[in-house]
Amino acid sequence: MDRNLALEMVRVTEAAAIAAARTMGRGDSHLSDEAAVSAMRSAFSSLDIDGTIVIGEGERDEAPMLFIGERVGRRAPSSPKLDIALDPLEGTGLCAYGRAGALAVIAAAPEGCLMHAPDTYMDKIAVGPSGRGVIDIRRTPTENLRALADAKGVEIPDLTVIVLDRSRHEDLIKEVREAGARIKLIQDGDVHAAIATCKDETGIDMLLGIGGAPEGVLAAAALKCIGGDMQGQLVFRNERERERARVMMGEGDIHRVLDIDDLAHGDIVFAATGVTTGDMLRGVRFHGGGCHTHSIVMRATSGTVRFIEAQHNFLRKPNYNDEGLLDGPASE
Repeated sequence: MDRNLALEMVRVTEAAAIAAARTMGRGDSHLSDEAAVSAMRSAFSSLDIDGTIVIGEGERDEAPMLFIGERVGRRAPSSPKLDIALDPLEGTGLCAYGRAGALAVIAAAPEGCLMHAPDTYMDKIAVGPSGRGVIDIRRTPTENLRALADAKGVEIPDLTVIVLDRSRHEDLIKEVREAGARIKLIQDGDVHAAIATCKDETGIDMLLGIGGAPEGVLAAAALKCIGGDMQGQLVFRNERERERARVMMGEGDIHRVLDIDDLAHGDIVFAATGVTTGDMLRGVRFHGGGCHTHSIVMRATSGTVRFIEAQHNFLRKPNYNDEGLLDGPASE
């Protein structure tokens, strides 16, 4: 994969983040998501790829744009064929209600390298590079905390676990507290949370708990680039979800433990732009005639991680209207 594509993908996440940020705090999650989706799809037209969305906004009859199976990019005969996993606005509620940590996210890899995850739940455990190879989702949270503490050369009370604040996690939260670790509860955004385990400055050591399976693939793609580790196990709410998983995943045990390579492997490129300020990325900051964005872009093959600060001048970008929203394909 062309390494310059990683930087091109940032333009796509920037477009989605800028559009979504215009809706921050307006209390309308649908409006926020719609703005991000529309801007991201428009921006894809500038990429020299033949991309197929494998993780997107849903099935074709559920999502008018960026649906699973939709092809994006210029799709020229010479364009590389890629699988695309995306979330135009990870944390729609975070953006709509002005909370921290909303992101625009894309991962791309050669065909067959990203798991085609069904739209169901996934039990997840994720850690940064220092915990690679020491976690096992089949063990108890206490056992995994002890293994991570030993690998880091610290005590369990020195560790911080990030968990979605959901009623389904009451027993998990109780056990983590009894083990002596600290907890950071979040309202949404477990892709952001998984990546945070890889950055010392966030103070996050481990992600635990049940979240969306598609977000699990995005998180795994990011962790492959940055050297972290992750395991997941699908959690089904009904038989319909089980059948959907069998269709999408083909042969094999749909209840098996999925390691990070099952979720994402190969020459992965990952990009994310902050919509609202979180542990790792600052949100979009508007000023007269433009805005600032803060993004991360990573590539698994090289292990390169870049943080990109960008200043956007809406007066010089003809495809942005007076409100900083895309009117047509993004351009530089």
